[in-house]
Amino acid sequence: MPITRRQFLATAIAGVAVTTLPHCTLVDSDTDDYDYVLLAEPAPVEILPGTSTPAFTYNGMAPAPLLRVRQGQRLRVKFINRLGQPSTIHWHGIRIDNAMDGVPFLTQPPVQHGESFVYDFLCPDAGSFWYHPHVNSLEQMSRGLVGALIVEEAEPAGFDQDLVVVLKDWLLNADGSFKPFSSPRQAARMGTLGNVKTVNGLQKPVFEVPAGGLVRLRLINVDNTRVFDLSLKDYPAQVLALDGNAIAKPYPLDSRPTGAGMRLDLGLVAPAAVGEEVVVYDRKGRFNFEIFRLRSVPAELPRRTRIPALPVNPIPAPQLAEAEVLNFVFEWEGALTPANSDGKVDHKFWMINKRAWGHMSADHIPAPLAELSLGKTYIFELHNASPHEHPIHLHGYTFTVIGSDKREITPYHTDTILLAKNERARIAFVADNPGDWMYHCHVIEHMKTGLMGYIRVS
Repeated sequence: MPITRRQFLATAIAGVAVTTLPHCTLVDSDTDDYDYVLLAEPAPVEILPGTSTPAFTYNGMAPAPLLRVRQGQRLRVKFINRLGQPSTIHWHGIRIDNAMDGVPFLTQPPVQHGESFVYDFLCPDAGSFWYHPHVNSLEQMSRGLVGALIVEEAEPAGFDQDLVVVLKDWLLNADGSFKPFSSPRQAARMGTLGNVKTVNGLQKPVFEVPAGGLVRLRLINVDNTRVFDLSLKDYPAQVLALDGNAIAKPYPLDSRPTGAGMRLDLGLVAPAAVGEEVVVYDRKGRFNFEIFRLRSVPAELPRRTRIPALPVNPIPAPQLAEAEVLNFVFEWEGALTPANSDGKVDHKFWMINKRAWGHMSADHIPAPLAELSLGKTYIFELHNASPHEHPIHLHGYTFTVIGSDKREITPYHTDTILLAKNERARIAFVADNPGDWMYHCHVIEHMKTGLMGYIRVS
């Protein structure tokens, strides 16, 4: 008998080994036919042991609830806002209908306090994705409004454990209260780093995995700023997917720089010996800093030796020979204390093509950075003309990275590219999704101080 949509969502978790991430409660009402309800509201959470942090939460949880859906299915999420300020939800990495993209004024009116909005969209691609607000992003994301969205492959991938790992820093005082989320000095550089690193809301946790089992490790960087250079040091693992997109030929992991908003899926065989551990590190130069551990626990499983590749998502192939080339330069504006007409400081440090993103409202939407023709292939030449890394994210699309002057590139699909300092890279995609699509750095302070714009596809 075919499984229904609601039956799948209710049982999807049961078929995968349990992670420590909380799962969202499903809606049981016969009249409100949603797959999930997300209620955004202030709530105290314990990040530092024995303290209380005044967070913003979805359903009272930090990290936010883990959502799951099957590839090719629609997802209906009712968002209720009780934050005391406007908000939206952006579904990072999903090739989505423009009206569901969650950008205030550009794709929808902000959801006001006490109001609700139903996000209803198709999930065409399998992979590791996430969700967050696009209103007052610096405060709302810093306070905890970030969560994982997993789109399962149409057919089971065959892992014994599917472990979702959400990486987020918090900027806290010793009593659990928040430090200032940003400073002009840091916003004009690499951004303000948090001082409390968490993995699924915990500090240096240990996750149990089945001894000798085949483990899929989904690493999701939901931080505002930090770049994690992810490594298992000497333990063998295969890179299966980058930023929600399976790669055709998995390869061994050495380390992988993973910027804000980016994701890394790994496959590994857990140690056969019960109690043996695998450490996941953030590599900085010659040093490796522990993030979390995997510990083998007893399991009766057949011997695992082969790590399977994942099916590649159905991304339209760009026609490079016919592509139009557009150039984008990401650079520092250098204005330290610009003032508006009222004499108030209005920090803008970053620009795209010599233009800093201005304020947007219902009555004022800045012009797009570029206007693209529907169905045409484009190559974007990206130049990071600054001494800092920038994870550049394009809404509504999965693009193909085809070249760089800093590293060898085997073409791969992604929605976010981490540009190294002074790097020039080339990306290509078919402009097949109409609408106005945000295009920005995912270091939130950079985005909020100018490094943002949008492209129009029509």
